[in-house]
Amino acid sequence: MLQDSSIPNSVPIASTERDQRIESIRSLVQRASHLLPSQGPIEEFVHHNTLHVYEDRPFHQAVLDGQKQFQAEPYLSEAKYRQLCAEERISDGDLKAVVASDLGEASDQIIAGLATREQIRMEMLCHPILDGSAAELQWIIHECNALTRFRPTTSEESQENIIRSTRSWVGKLDAANRKLLPELEELRSKIGHRRSTWNASDWETFALHSLWNLCLNGVEKLPRCEEKPLQFVRPRDVFLHTTGEDIDRTVNEILIRFCGAFLDQGFSDWHLPNRELGFLASFTSLHSHPSKGMPPWFRDVPQALSELSSSGITPEESIESSLSRLGIGEADREEFVSQTLLALGGWAGMINILETHRNKVGRPVPHGTLIEFLAIRLILEEHALRHLTRETTSSDGSIATELSHARKSIVHRDEIPAERRGFILFQLAQFLGWTPAQLSELSPEQWKELADEADSFPEIERRRTFHEAYERKYHDAALKAVLAHSHRVNHETQQSTQRPLFQLVTCIDDREESFRRHLEETEPRCETLSVAGFFSVAMYYRGAADSFFQALCPGVMTPNHYVVEDVGYTFERIHRDRTRLRRRLERANHAIHTQSRTFFGGIVAGIGGSLATVPLVARVLFPRLTARTREYFGAFLRLPPVTKLQLERYQSDPGPTNGHIGFSVDEMAENVVRMLQELGLLKPEDFSQLVIITGHGSSSLNNPHESAYCCGACAGKRGGPNARAFAAMANDWRVRSKVAEANIQIPDDTKFVGAYHNTCDDSFVFFDLDRLPASHRNTIESARVAIEEARRRNAHERCRRFASVSLTVSPQDAIRHVEARSQDISQARPEYNHATNALCVVGQRKWTRGLFLDRRAFLNSYDPATDDDDHSVLLRILSAAIPVCAGISLEYYFSTVDSKIYGAGSKLPHNIVSMIGVMEGTSSDLRTGLYQQMTEIHEPIRIQFIIESTPEALLSIMDRNESIGRLCRGHWVKLSVFNPETSEAFVFDGNEFQPLDVSLDELPEMTSSLECYQGSRANIPFYSIVEPPRHRSQPLRESLSEQQFGAAGAR
Repeated sequence: MLQDSSIPNSVPIASTERDQRIESIRSLVQRASHLLPSQGPIEEFVHHNTLHVYEDRPFHQAVLDGQKQFQAEPYLSEAKYRQLCAEERISDGDLKAVVASDLGEASDQIIAGLATREQIRMEMLCHPILDGSAAELQWIIHECNALTRFRPTTSEESQENIIRSTRSWVGKLDAANRKLLPELEELRSKIGHRRSTWNASDWETFALHSLWNLCLNGVEKLPRCEEKPLQFVRPRDVFLHTTGEDIDRTVNEILIRFCGAFLDQGFSDWHLPNRELGFLASFTSLHSHPSKGMPPWFRDVPQALSELSSSGITPEESIESSLSRLGIGEADREEFVSQTLLALGGWAGMINILETHRNKVGRPVPHGTLIEFLAIRLILEEHALRHLTRETTSSDGSIATELSHARKSIVHRDEIPAERRGFILFQLAQFLGWTPAQLSELSPEQWKELADEADSFPEIERRRTFHEAYERKYHDAALKAVLAHSHRVNHETQQSTQRPLFQLVTCIDDREESFRRHLEETEPRCETLSVAGFFSVAMYYRGAADSFFQALCPGVMTPNHYVVEDVGYTFERIHRDRTRLRRRLERANHAIHTQSRTFFGGIVAGIGGSLATVPLVARVLFPRLTARTREYFGAFLRLPPVTKLQLERYQSDPGPTNGHIGFSVDEMAENVVRMLQELGLLKPEDFSQLVIITGHGSSSLNNPHESAYCCGACAGKRGGPNARAFAAMANDWRVRSKVAEANIQIPDDTKFVGAYHNTCDDSFVFFDLDRLPASHRNTIESARVAIEEARRRNAHERCRRFASVSLTVSPQDAIRHVEARSQDISQARPEYNHATNALCVVGQRKWTRGLFLDRRAFLNSYDPATDDDDHSVLLRILSAAIPVCAGISLEYYFSTVDSKIYGAGSKLPHNIVSMIGVMEGTSSDLRTGLYQQMTEIHEPIRIQFIIESTPEALLSIMDRNESIGRLCRGHWVKLSVFNPETSEAFVFDGNEFQPLDVSLDELPEMTSSLECYQGSRANIPFYSIVEPPRHRSQPLRESLSEQQFGAAGAR
């Protein structure tokens, strides 16, 4: 049917306008959602770049943008950096190099005829610069003797020069019959007009007053620097500034309780009514009826919700109406929406994650939930603001009108006081030895040049410079250590033709660095290698005791395959019975937990609670013994001793149902080929008889962040199933025949065994040993003995970081301590996880074997000789390694520099909420990031990648992989390449690789790892470990002298 063109098409136009408004609001929320935390549910903790939203910008620009947006610190405090200077962690040479790099050719530019730009900046870095408001400076001047005593760090040479010059300057003025400044004449009259009677203290006072008055007079004549005026987008901020009342407290209290119920994954005993209808409908149904206990500001909310429900308008239209009533203009809407969501950013971020990644939890939220959250929040803010304006102004005017009046009452500071600029120059004059005579001769142009130079190097720039020098010292030392050690290895080590006794393949994780080092010292005939800890087996995995599948692969990947662990057929009935018993006990435990919080349950708990203190006290005082007792009596609940992986798929398409579970033989072969290529194991002589594939994870009690301690390459899960799956694939003769087609020859006598390393208690478990032939029993026993000794040594090295453990602890006591630590419910630091991580070396193990890296380095095996001309193997390696390691490094960086905003604060007040996160106490925003106890020993520096390759290869990879290019070119990570054969190295400057001109000094040598770290809790420099034992070592206490264990105190 044709439409009459003469009839106005009003309905479609209105519909189009409405759709445009709705789409505009959706776009606003979509853009604002990128600013929200992207941390998922706490049981799937994946380390990531906290400032991922700004990752397309250079690092230093991004941290400043983060400071503006989130009010978070971009670097450590200036006082902390100065403390690091005092500890020689930052050197003057590094500071000078950074300043020279920043200034370039302008370094030698002389300012006002007094000093070069480099000299001025170096003095501002080497001496604490006091600054503050005019009132604070007046207090410093009068209470801290600023005008009677030189700054404590002023050199004696500068002090003597200033006083001597002042004497001469005053004498010349008197001889010429010229007057001093009025302030100085007044001071002179107080001291006494006869200069011959002045003592040294008088001259010091007069000299400092002269400098201060000359500096102050010099800058007072200059145009004033304008401060940025206060700008408030949210009405809440305006009224908080003018009245001191914060509506966020009252609004957040309502929203936190509701969000906790709405996002609950099974923790609550009662389910939220009408949750399936969505956030808005559920909130409306719950709060649309008045109740007696509601706060005064909330009394009109039920009526507003009822009207909203009956009007039929969309959440987007509700947001549009709220924005209009709040007087938010078009230009401010995006910033307003962003700040409003960030006012409860943890909860809003979790809603966004559960809305966009619905597979992360068992009870996801519907699409559009974040928009509905914003609609409800704006309604609540509107009523809270209306109540506030009535209380403070006794007016019933519109919020927009009252907001306009409040904005006009805000007093803006438009100018920086002259005292602030003058006081900085006054301090510089002391440090650099500028005399009153020199300052009195400066022209207004020179004063402006001098003041502008000081202004160009404010506190935030000084902190950036400190930080660059802080990183430079470690990064230079690390690169030189790798070059020096590889040079020594290259010239001293003869190529061995003997097969390794066994090979151990671990994750690249920095915690495995020390374990591998100790294993190689214990059994020099073994070889260790490392790859990303999912071992090229990306899968959804469900264990025999699990209810749901979980992804075991890096967070940047999405698995296509499913693997299930089944119990052996003989034990199926036992398993079913134990499963039913476990479920009954879990339901009973949950019922006790919830019912004890009721009125009558509380009475019963109060009467019988004393009985519960017995196991509680035992778990605190004797955690290791209690854990073993519980394990003994809980044996009837454990899985049967024999399980197997459902690994082979019989249907064409992968899926979670029977027949579709697993991999095809071709897919298994692809996985095996991929990992062996990354390891550089291609020829028969590359393989030992026994290859142990070792996944890792961590187990501890009362630790909501436990998944953050597990394998980053498995998305915060344990990597044992991946290791077990890969070993089973590589042992399949059908897979081996297809692997051979890729020119990889696995010897017939080579067997793969899966294993799991718990990095918290340093336990080590093997999988499927019953499938190992008898011919390999001696080898596996040798490996067992070596691994047992290595884990004791590893525990000993770890214990030096724990303040509660003596530095003279024995290895046997150390392993007992870490075992107890993992079972201690009062322990806030079960292990230090990735704290102190700073380095990732990608290359052959022989270049870092015997190099003491202090558990600070991720190690990734790679042999350039086995790669193709397109560097496809290196591209695969770095596609996983750089995002994963950068995510870990950056999350630790930001959680350290600002534990309150980027981090989760202290762990002590944390409570689990809704089984998705933690909050402080009983009502707070969700705390994202890492808690303080995880980062307290961390040095917040960006990770440095040292790769055995060429500049051309890395430039090609950066062009082909957008994520790698963005991280490297934006300086989110540091990048270097090296050639161990020629000892050449190149450092990436953001655009191209620059050759490193360095002399290869010999590294200090030690005979064991113990000798490197003994007696110290601090970070240890690089050492070469030489003369390792030729045969398997005796236990550590027997093979090393007692005197070494007797070393006391910290180095």
